[in-house]
Amino acid sequence: MPVTGNPFVPGDLPPVTLDIDVLVGRYADRPGPTGEPAAVAATLAANGVERAAVASLRAALFDVRSGNDEVAALAGPGVLPVGGLDLRDPLGAEREVVRLAERGFRAVRLFPDEQHVEPDFPAVRHVARRATEAGLVILTGGDVRRFWRPLRGATVVFLDTHFYHLGEFVVAARDEPGFHTSTRLLNSPDALETVAAHLGVERLLYGSRTPFYEPVVPRLRLARGGLGPTAVAAVTGGNARRILGLTK
Repeated sequence: MPVTGNPFVPGDLPPVTLDIDVLVGRYADRPGPTGEPAAVAATLAANGVERAAVASLRAALFDVRSGNDEVAALAGPGVLPVGGLDLRDPLGAEREVVRLAERGFRAVRLFPDEQHVEPDFPAVRHVARRATEAGLVILTGGDVRRFWRPLRGATVVFLDTHFYHLGEFVVAARDEPGFHTSTRLLNSPDALETVAAHLGVERLLYGSRTPFYEPVVPRLRLARGGLGPTAVAAVTGGNARRILGLTK
């Protein structure tokens, strides 16, 4: 049956009150957007994202302290700074956790793939424990099938959960109430509904990884999925605010 008109009307897409996965800066070893803060903010605004948890690629790849200071300077109504940590330097990461907590950060970002860190490296478990003791939420990249074990006991959002691996996430998260997942790669017809049915919609957080991925895709999935308006509002910001301890 032919489709008449565009079924994806921007006005029909749910607004995002807090995107959990946004980056500024660039990867020096690959082509792509430069991630200038003004350009990132413009992309988010154009895609209905009101506020974003923002981490720095400079902190992840070049210099932790200056990168985190730069992202802290972006703090405002539209930006919640997230501290980057370098798992290649566990003692330095330990000190940075203390500094970030003292400065009022609510979350830290781990970049195991970019830093070529394996899940059985002692640094991963050590840094996760220190961040949890400091009251910080952990946002992490990496394959959930490999990185779930050292992050047990933490409040963590797995940013790279792929729908191919969703069953693995569900069975791990059943025993870990702090395990949450970004919606970014959950694009199969029933992925969001599967998490909601087996774990509860409170485990889902909208994440786009702007500017390196298209922010409208996970919004489209939410708009066309089987979750009701209250559940969608939780996914697009309410759940993130809850785990981060934000009142608004």
